[in-house]
Amino acid sequence: MTQPLPYAVNLSILFTELPLLDRPAAAKTAGFDAVEFWWPFATATPADAEIDAFTEAIEQAGVRLIGLNFFAGDMAGGDRGLVSWPGREQEFADNVEAVVRIGSRLGCPAFNALYGNRIEGQEAGAQDEVAIRNLALAGRSVAEIGGTVLLEPVSGVPAYPLKTAEDVVGVLDRVRETQGVTNLGLLADLYHLTVNGDDLDKVIANYATRIAHVQIADAPGRHEPGTAELDIFGYVDKISGTGYRGHVAAEYVPTGASADSLGWLPTAR
Repeated sequence: MTQPLPYAVNLSILFTELPLLDRPAAAKTAGFDAVEFWWPFATATPADAEIDAFTEAIEQAGVRLIGLNFFAGDMAGGDRGLVSWPGREQEFADNVEAVVRIGSRLGCPAFNALYGNRIEGQEAGAQDEVAIRNLALAGRSVAEIGGTVLLEPVSGVPAYPLKTAEDVVGVLDRVRETQGVTNLGLLADLYHLTVNGDDLDKVIANYATRIAHVQIADAPGRHEPGTAELDIFGYVDKISGTGYRGHVAAEYVPTGASADSLGWLPTAR
């Protein structure tokens, strides 16, 4: 029998009916003890007062921050990360410092680094070299607070080069081999992997020891479990069966009000 895994909720995509700082308390009311966020600020280096307000909202809600993204650029405009973006290395480094401050204060264990899109006119190999150095910097920095850097495949963005678990693990291996940094892991987003055509059974069989975090949404559609065709909980059980004991984070677009979309939650969450 597989061990039930704890569930968390991503508050950058759920409970968006509420102001950002009200969402941790709403998650607690809905039964969650753990939350995660994409980067919740407009810039890579928010003011101290913004950081204080964010961390206090989480602390006062009585939930744990278990995942936080690094600054990813203009997400609404199509950006998907600074990791492989030549010329923005200092901005990324400054953001790493801000991330470590938040992570240290809240005890956050995992930090998602979106790789970044291919840039027209830039050589892919040069972008990848920038990425390896930036990921090593991020890994060394969050290691100081016991953290892990996550890297994920992403769907729906043709310019984003990491489509499969194999793509991600290849990057992680390069960081390990060339920089000696090992506290990086695969973010297994079951939705993105499925939409990109990856075989989830093979992903789990081949890369179970590399999975450092799990996110879920049904596919197709990216809505709550039970709205489409993906056997989400079957795969969650398979991941649990490999020894994974981390959280499973709900990262979906609810079909209605967020609180009304939670009927899929196991009673023993």
